[in-house]
Amino acid sequence: MDLWNGNSAFKSFTNAAACRTTTLTTVALYMLGFFFIVFLCNFLHILLRNLSQPRIISESIVGLFLSNLPIIRRHTIGEETEKTFQYIVEGGMILHMFVVGLEIDPHIFLHLPSKEAKVACTGVLTTFVMASLVTPFLSIPEVPNVTFNLCLSVILSDTAYPLLTRIITDLKIGKSDIGRFVVSASVHNALVSTILISFGFIIFDPSKGFAYRRVKDVFIMAAVLVIEIVLSTKLTPVIMNWVNSENPDGKPMKGSHLVLAVAYIVMVCCFSPILANYNSVLSAFLAGVFMPREGRIAKMMISKVNYFFTAIFNPLFFFWVGLEAQLSQFGAAHIGTWAKLIFLFLIATAGKVIGSWVSGVMLGFHWQDSIAIGLLLTIKGHFHVYLAIMTSTMKLTSISTSIAMVFMTFLTIIYTPLVVANIIERARKRSPTQRMALQWLNPSNELHVLLCVHGPQNVSSAINLMGITRGAADPGIMVYATDMIELTDRIAATITHHSEGGDSVTVTDPTVVEMREQITNGINAYLNDDGDGISAKRIFALSTLNSMHQDVCILAEDLMVSLIILPFHKQQEASGRLNLGHSGFRHVNRKILRHAPCSVGILVDRGLGSTIVSRTSISLHAAVIFIGGKDDREALVYAGRVARHPGVKLTVIRFLLEATGDSVSSRITIAKSNTTEHQEEMKVDDECFADFYDRYVAGGHVAYMEKYLVNSGQTFSTLRSLEGQYGLFIVGRGGRVNSILTVGMNDWEECPELGPIGDILSASDFSVSASVMIIQQHSLKGELDGLQDEFSIM
Repeated sequence: MDLWNGNSAFKSFTNAAACRTTTLTTVALYMLGFFFIVFLCNFLHILLRNLSQPRIISESIVGLFLSNLPIIRRHTIGEETEKTFQYIVEGGMILHMFVVGLEIDPHIFLHLPSKEAKVACTGVLTTFVMASLVTPFLSIPEVPNVTFNLCLSVILSDTAYPLLTRIITDLKIGKSDIGRFVVSASVHNALVSTILISFGFIIFDPSKGFAYRRVKDVFIMAAVLVIEIVLSTKLTPVIMNWVNSENPDGKPMKGSHLVLAVAYIVMVCCFSPILANYNSVLSAFLAGVFMPREGRIAKMMISKVNYFFTAIFNPLFFFWVGLEAQLSQFGAAHIGTWAKLIFLFLIATAGKVIGSWVSGVMLGFHWQDSIAIGLLLTIKGHFHVYLAIMTSTMKLTSISTSIAMVFMTFLTIIYTPLVVANIIERARKRSPTQRMALQWLNPSNELHVLLCVHGPQNVSSAINLMGITRGAADPGIMVYATDMIELTDRIAATITHHSEGGDSVTVTDPTVVEMREQITNGINAYLNDDGDGISAKRIFALSTLNSMHQDVCILAEDLMVSLIILPFHKQQEASGRLNLGHSGFRHVNRKILRHAPCSVGILVDRGLGSTIVSRTSISLHAAVIFIGGKDDREALVYAGRVARHPGVKLTVIRFLLEATGDSVSSRITIAKSNTTEHQEEMKVDDECFADFYDRYVAGGHVAYMEKYLVNSGQTFSTLRSLEGQYGLFIVGRGGRVNSILTVGMNDWEECPELGPIGDILSASDFSVSASVMIIQQHSLKGELDGLQDEFSIM
């Protein structure tokens, strides 16, 4: 007996160990599968990026494809797995709709009807009427059901506000008048449609074929919902304000307070589902709408849920969609299936377009703008895909019909980049073309400069640049101090989109907020102490490094700046030498040089930031190197502004070509200088330099030196001889016509974006205390690829 018991115990232990091993193996396989799905989504998104398709398209393709592979359905997916995915999706949709509601301001209806509200409501009305008239003939439900068709009409009238906002922001029209208008209209649209769906759930019961609920049940559910809304509106601010006051920004959140806040929110969201059997997803939306959006807790929930939705939930969501909607049951061979897909898409699109056109006529919009607005407001998103799948799960429609509705949702997304491209193209034709450069700036006009910084390490040099660039106090200078912030997944999760079409987005990441505050405090301290003639505004360019140049160029064109100043990608170390720098920002600088809508300056800071530029005594010796060409002329004009600063002693050094003798090289030099193009360029150089000489050199404000050189070798040696004499060099990047004095230098360049002269002066073996400003003049030949953010087209 003891032996038998011992064997049983051993067998039980062995079985338990085997079970544990199997469970761990299964979990590991699921985790591996999840990472594989994410990898495929990222890879496909990279391939579709050239088509400007949003990430949801790549995620849907990967999810539907993988979940419908026979090997996965046969050997991997079981009943328990499907239930697990169902729970994850339901939980994710509750969180998603709560945050969607939290980002919407319900007070928008308290104001007088705005243009956005009129367009949104007209689009909802026309789409609802058209869908109500047509859907009965499409046999969408399994059994003819008028109530279902009415609910479907409301869903077709809806707009996926979060997805539309993200797409418009990614496609760089978020700050334009039409972009702001569409975002604001989509908020009105989403709020109206979702509230109609929420109220419809009180009257009709989807689980019973949309039959009318009993009057008693309707009153109970409505009363419970009223109590939930009152809790969200009245009690929530009290609790959240107390939690926020106990946990100010900059300090770690107390765990007990966080648990209390989250538990209370969960209680409010579960109030009506538990007590009145109301839908949990719609309950979360209503609770979010009526809760306060301000405060640390609200911002934290928005950022965390958005990060979860983007990084984890989306790939699993579309995998679940594929599990529930087997593509083999789509019924592609039946014309009725395609009729449902096409007519649903046409109803959703035509209804919005007609509504936008009608309201546009009354509001005086151009017909092309009205159609574009209608097409953008047609977009559907995750919530609509979820509802489409649930209709088949609840046996209201066939799987074929649900798949058709899912595909219809994707069709409303795919064409969006084409609409935006048309908007940009029309705006480009209306946009005036002018040369934005210092040389062409009217002296009586204020100079606008986009001064970019990577972080607090650039503040001191940026402040000195503001001071020496201001020129005369009247008209002065307008500086847009711009933070170049790399968009990472962590930062993207903290972005809050403004729901009323306001100033794009707000970043709540603590590191970014602290960095921006340091920069702002440094600039404000300088302006308060010595800000005469300087106006400054703080903005930021938030983007991935691949598209950062577009954001900077967009800002530059929108703000009508004449000069963009960029920090060099290398920073000076304690030893005085430059480090290897950030290669990503180097590529950003090079792209900006190619596409900028104005002149561009790159500052190599080797001590300018540590120099205290006084206005009472000479504290900075600067030199401008003038060889010739449009970039050197631009550098000379910039140097003229620097020369006005009482603390700067400027020297202009002109390199002139000395072609004497009868050698072959001398004759070649003379022949090249006699070409028509070179003669015209020299004439412009002489005129520009003569004007500078009369203004500054003749009066003794600027020192003047001439260097007669024969070839680029002498240019190099002359530049090296200037080491240690100046704290700032101002040079042109290039733009010279057949200049013998720089020929061949391109072969030596370590950083071509600095030009041959700037590269020599910025070399690691040159002075450790000489900063260099390299300037490139705007050329109309280099047109901007995108369009300015705040362009006006409506």
